[in-house]
Amino acid sequence: MPYITVGKENSANIDLYYEDHGSGNPIVLIHGYPLSGRAWERQIPGLIEQGHRVITYDRRGFGRSSQPWAGYNYDTFAEDLQKVVTALGLQEFALMGHSMGGGEVARYIGKFGSKNVTQAIFVSGIPPYLRKASDNPEGVDGSVFDGIKKAIVADRPAFMTKFFADFYNLDKFKGKLISEEDVHADWITAVNASPKATLDCVDTWGTDFRNDVKRIDVPTLIVQGNADRIVPFEASGKRLAAMIKGSKLVVVEGGAHGLAWTHADSVNQAVKEFMGQTVRRKVA
Repeated sequence: MPYITVGKENSANIDLYYEDHGSGNPIVLIHGYPLSGRAWERQIPGLIEQGHRVITYDRRGFGRSSQPWAGYNYDTFAEDLQKVVTALGLQEFALMGHSMGGGEVARYIGKFGSKNVTQAIFVSGIPPYLRKASDNPEGVDGSVFDGIKKAIVADRPAFMTKFFADFYNLDKFKGKLISEEDVHADWITAVNASPKATLDCVDTWGTDFRNDVKRIDVPTLIVQGNADRIVPFEASGKRLAAMIKGSKLVVVEGGAHGLAWTHADSVNQAVKEFMGQTVRRKVA
């Protein structure tokens, strides 16, 4: 299996598992919490058919990547992404992130600039600033994050069951847009993730990306459901679109947080149109 070494912890390498398929203009897909690159299963075939080289990787602590004790912050995540880009020699590539993965997209551009980045896509992303603060009254109260951390410490597998109920709005979509087997597969991925990463990443959801977002100067697509129970649309996608000049916002009516699976057709159509239009505009 292919891995890229991004660091070292004591006697062990910190390796990120990745997959690299197709040919053409590259697009790097960055998964959300607490999943892996496999979360993009319903997007990858269409992107390859459209003529893209598609790269997925598992964030440190998740999927088949190493599970170090530290490094669960967005500066490190962005540096990991930069090492993936460098190791694969990517030029003129797009970035697409779901949920936490949207944080990597924003911080990567904020930290390294947009050189060689052709497009940015946020699917149910956490930017610009999810945590409520004196200068961010639209955010989510900090007690919500504290409650999540307490639940993880108390019983991580049980927390994941409840988390996926809200992730996919299972009271509405189970047996219709997502099967019990799909949910169980995600649960297995989640409980096999690093317990430390699972806990530490909750604090990263409150990262302030506003300065990073100011540096986004490439064509940008924002896709989110207006029934997102994990990352409220009003506090994230709606505000992000207002901050990025010329960005395109696609609101999926009734869409849950995990809409890359439940509403894959809507996501895929939005991404396909955006990638085609922006590539043509860039060539022109």
